[in-house]
This record gives sequence, C-alpha cells and structure tokens, in this order.
Amino acid sequence: MLTGLAPESLWLAALIGVLLDAWLGEPRRWHPLVGFGYIANGVEAWLNDPEVRDKPFSAMTRGAWAWCIMLVIPVLIAWALTFLPGWGGIVWQALALYAALGARSLREHVMPIAHALRDGDLTQARALTARIVSRDTEDANASDLARAAVESTLENGNDAIFGALFWFAIAGAPGVVLFRLANTLDAMWGYRTDKFLYFGRPAARIDDILNWIPARLTAASYAIFGDVARAIDCWRTQASAWSSPNAGPVMAAGAGSLGVQLGGPARYHGEWETRPPLGCGTEPSAQHIKAAWRLISRSMWMWLIVTGALALFAASQADAMPTTLL
Repeated sequence: MLTGLAPESLWLAALIGVLLDAWLGEPRRWHPLVGFGYIANGVEAWLNDPEVRDKPFSAMTRGAWAWCIMLVIPVLIAWALTFLPGWGGIVWQALALYAALGARSLREHVMPIAHALRDGDLTQARALTARIVSRDTEDANASDLARAAVESTLENGNDAIFGALFWFAIAGAPGVVLFRLANTLDAMWGYRTDKFLYFGRPAARIDDILNWIPARLTAASYAIFGDVARAIDCWRTQASAWSSPNAGPVMAAGAGSLGVQLGGPARYHGEWETRPPLGCGTEPSAQHIKAAWRLISRSMWMWLIVTGALALFAASQADAMPTTLL
C-alpha cells in the first residue's frame, strides 16, 4: 500500500494537515521548497547546456534527467517514512500534506487585494496584485486588478490545494511530495523561452499529466457551489481555447459559477497578449475575489467530507470481509 496507512488513518492525517495549514500557514523560515529550489537551480545550471538548447531531443533528454534527479530521492524518502509505526506514520503524512498545501497563503495574498479595491486604494491594490501575477499592473484599473486576482485565486485553488489533496488521497505522502515538487519544477522550468523551451518541456508535460484529473475535479467543485448550469456551459465551450489544458477548465468553470467575465487582453512585460474570454456576466470587482475564495473554501471542506465518508465506508467493508480459513 503506497500510503502506508489504513483509509481512516490517512483521512485523519489529511484533516490534521489541512488544520495545520489553516492554523500556521506556510513556514516562515526553513520552508523545504526553498532548499529544493536552490538545488534545482544548481541541477539546471549543470544540465541545461547552452550548446544543446536548440536541439530538441538532447535538451529534452537533459530536462528529463534533471527532473528525475530532483524527484526520485525525495519521493523514496517520503515512501520510506510512511512505514513509521503507530502515530509516527500519521504525523509524518500530516506534515507532508501540510508542507504541500497553500490555502492560508493564498487567502493571505488575495484578500488584501479585495480590501484595497473596496477602499479605492488602487496604488496598494496594484502593488499587492503584482506579487501574485506576472502581468503588468502599473496602469491597471480596478476591474483589471480584480480580474487578475480572481483568475489567480481560481487557478491556484487547484495548484495549491486540490491537486495536493487529490494525490495525498491516492498515494499519501509519496503522492503529495511527487505532486508538489513536480509542480515546483514546472514553475521554475516550464517556460517557453529560449532557455527552457526544450529543457523545461518534460517538467511542464509531467505537471500537466499530474494535474489533469485534479483540475477537472476542481472545476466540478467550483460548479457545485455556484451557478452549476452556467459553469458547465462555460467549461464545455471555453476551456479548450485556453493555453493551459488544466487552467482552462478550472478558470472557465469558476468564472461561470461566479457569473463573472475573465480572460481577455492582458499586458505582460510591456506587450499586450490576446487571451480568449472565460466565463460570462459582469466585470470583476472586489466582491468577486471574496466569492472566488469562498468557492475554494467550501470545495475544500466538501472534499474532506466526501473523502472521510469514503474512508469510513472502506473501513467498514474491510471489517465485514470474512476471515479466510486456512
């Protein structure tokens, strides 16, 4: 068993991990991803040879090796620690999930934007929005800033919360460590620049694969807690036009659920980029940022309730199985 725990014990570890994130948030010091990122930069500098960056096979092979170097040992360690006896295994699994979650951090980043927009403080809202998005915010109006914040909230709901919960439910600590580190490498290497076009492609594609199911479960969860019919229609008709195969369903369903218009033109590094529309309804405002966070919060607790019920059902079925006579 990959998780090393019975279903009900794994669910208890998940609950503890979620509560730890809600209580403590991300570690202020000594976050494990900081050290991981430092090592990843060194591995990338070693293997991403400028002389082969324009050679697809060689560069992608080096990128795949770099991905394996960064992932294999941490995942094996996470798997070995699942066999700690008694409460040790539960505590380890809970800590692994806690380190991978970012619900409180997401809330702490987006809600101040809503408050600044509510108070009419565009200067503060622009500065806060620039911390969470890569688009230009210097001349953005209130609607542009709210749009950026809502898009980031909806997309990061999958990346920072639901993807981690999904892989924790599937494979416990090894699964959530795999997901979070793969997602981190995609964030570091998955760019379509000359430097990372081929080298970073394995990291980007693996992240797409790991996120495929969680993203669609996230989109369905967003639909449940809003306008279901509109969310499903936007998901069905708009998601495929988005550049990311996973962000498209998540943001289209979320926008439809909220009844807000997302997507459209945005400026990155001084250049305007044409993006397809997502959702339908009103222009985004501070209230939509808060509503997007409520979608995430309610969906997260729904996931815990549903997985808890499934864990209890699995435990009852195991208890009901007849003992084999030898």
